[in-house]
Amino acid sequence: MSSKVKSSATPSTTWPQVRAFRLRRHHLAPRGSPGSLVTVVRDVCGIQAQVMAAAETALWARVENLDPQEVRAALEQERSLAKIWCMRGTVHLLPARDVALFVSALGLSQLRDHERWLAKRGLSAQELAKMSATVLEALEAGPLTRKELGDRVTARLGLSARPWVEHGWGAFVKHLSYEGRLCFGPNRGQEVTFARLDSWLQDFVRVPVEEAQMGLIRRYLQAYGPATPQDFAAWSGLPMQEVNLAWQRLDNELVSVSIEGKKAWLLHNDLDEVQAQPPEDEEQVQLLPSFDVFLLSHRDKSHLVDAVHYKRVYRKAGWLSPVVLVGGRAAGVWSHQRRGSKLDLTIEFFERGSRSLREAVEAKAADLGRFLGVSCAVAFSKGANL
Repeated sequence: MSSKVKSSATPSTTWPQVRAFRLRRHHLAPRGSPGSLVTVVRDVCGIQAQVMAAAETALWARVENLDPQEVRAALEQERSLAKIWCMRGTVHLLPARDVALFVSALGLSQLRDHERWLAKRGLSAQELAKMSATVLEALEAGPLTRKELGDRVTARLGLSARPWVEHGWGAFVKHLSYEGRLCFGPNRGQEVTFARLDSWLQDFVRVPVEEAQMGLIRRYLQAYGPATPQDFAAWSGLPMQEVNLAWQRLDNELVSVSIEGKKAWLLHNDLDEVQAQPPEDEEQVQLLPSFDVFLLSHRDKSHLVDAVHYKRVYRKAGWLSPVVLVGGRAAGVWSHQRRGSKLDLTIEFFERGSRSLREAVEAKAADLGRFLGVSCAVAFSKGANL
């Protein structure tokens, strides 16, 4: 009598397979179909949006034939997208139906850190509570700009509140976002507004913290796997103690894999797909904006950019350069200058680029011009070694 013995060998994969898997999950190769905007935002676990123009460009890179008006309509009219502070304390676009998951998974940890930060700067818990209540009361009538909210806080609480409004704006407003009580409302020209989340979004139902953190890890691995707990902690901003506990609860759903000798984890359901991925097209080109989430998902960035070029992409004070992505790796950086109805793009490859690669970049640039409603001219920098 014979029986099958389950292999205990660690499954293996290659970096080309991993890059091809991540590009596909990020709707970068291929792009998502027209009308898939909200699905794309969900699949990549949100789009970083402290610079809204960069967020729109990140979505252009992922959705075929996208129009900027679709993004604004989703945020301000349909309200199928929401803009809040979440991962690492940064502003993101999220599907409205997923806001409760992100708030529940991240909020308590963020609130603890934020309260300590406020206390060190002299804002007591009592003062914070009064300011928060005043803001929420003011927003009952609808979204308000920063100045409008500032005027109401100062009128109600006195001049002592003004420095917090003028110089520490994120303080109590961000706190309300972490609590799941406030989000961004519709822009008024160049000014942002804030809205009560319970009136701006429908069906906001909190999720138990443990369940939410497990759900967020699943979402993260679907987009960014294979990855490690340390990667998830760096991406989410959660402390390692919480990450390790949530990771352990998911043990039966995860499989460890070797990426050319590096250990990382995947969802069991994704293993076959990763191993079946063909190597990516070496001249598959994307133009990613600054702060693109594809570049911010793992603690170690060596799979994205060679060490010698690291500081060209990941710059001082947390700034990221717009990147020319080729085959899932940073092959160069780009910059732009808009002059009326014309957009000038300057491309600088890290290494010599072929004619076909330059043509692929020019095609992408032309479509970016279409998205922005301008003509686009591309120049390859003399420093690009072309």
